[in-house]
Amino acid sequence: MSGTTVLFKDQEGLLYYGAATSYAVVAYVLGFVGLFDGHWLINVLATLLLAHAMTIAAYLIHECGHNLVFTNSRHNALLGRFMSWLCGSAYGTYEDMRYKHFRHHVDNDDVVWFDYDRYFEEHPVVTRIIRFMEWFYIPAHDLLMHAVMALTSFVIPQRREQRVRNVTVILVRGGAFAALIVFVPKVAFLYVIAYLIMMHILRFMDSVQHDYPHNTTLFSYEKPPHKGDSAWEQRHTFSNPLSLRIPKLNWLTLNFGYHNAHHANMNLPWYRLPDLHYEMTGNDPDSVIPFTSQLRLYHRNRVRRVHNPQAEDYPTGMEYLRVAQSGCGPIGGNAASFLTSF
Repeated sequence: MSGTTVLFKDQEGLLYYGAATSYAVVAYVLGFVGLFDGHWLINVLATLLLAHAMTIAAYLIHECGHNLVFTNSRHNALLGRFMSWLCGSAYGTYEDMRYKHFRHHVDNDDVVWFDYDRYFEEHPVVTRIIRFMEWFYIPAHDLLMHAVMALTSFVIPQRREQRVRNVTVILVRGGAFAALIVFVPKVAFLYVIAYLIMMHILRFMDSVQHDYPHNTTLFSYEKPPHKGDSAWEQRHTFSNPLSLRIPKLNWLTLNFGYHNAHHANMNLPWYRLPDLHYEMTGNDPDSVIPFTSQLRLYHRNRVRRVHNPQAEDYPTGMEYLRVAQSGCGPIGGNAASFLTSF
């Protein structure tokens, strides 16, 4: 047995995960350096490249969280932690992000600590501000979630023991960003734009993949009503690949749109999901949410998504799928990112 086979969980892991990791790192460096250039076109291209590098880094965290890259879970954790620094999610620990995401899979639930719908109801002024910003395509709902994550040890009582680490990350990342603001404000501004683009990409993919309600059971252990019910899980999980006709386009998000396949076998690496999706659906277009429909939903509901309870309206899941395919319904959510640990 070769050393590569021992190191990587899948026999093709070196090729695919090596390429994805190399791309994330190289594109991040090139994108960031390009922000300093004096030519506006290079600045635009560098911003887009940096945004996509952070996006791939985020999806690699997801792969590491499922222990799909390396045979040894410790190696997955090391790579996941490194990628969390690239995509700005290092304020919360990798272990906490992984635990929350696994609860999502095991419980068949959107498990959270922060009840943002209740928060919006109790803080109408904040809600109006966030909706106003969302109208201008500023992902304010997600910015609120990331602000909570940045201050996680000061906001969440169960995370108080992480304060030294939390403050260290704030000082390192905050200090670096403050230096950019002072010395090269253009670069600081473009970095923010790249970060917001990453947020948009991640939540665009997340927004219609489930019609689960969220439940504040992250630190409690009541048995979820649908735990272990794989049939219910599949009915309330929806796939939104970027393209069925050009499968490699889905590499732009590491095949995250093949979401039913991922939930059917969460131990399958990203590059094998299309094959499982084909086995499950025959690539029937009627089984997925088209990219154009999702674009319409994302645009039309950008304000409504801020506070939009919806699961009770689609008890079988099929209704949700048909509405999503039409691109006309009041559906889609925010704040379900695997990057948040609460």
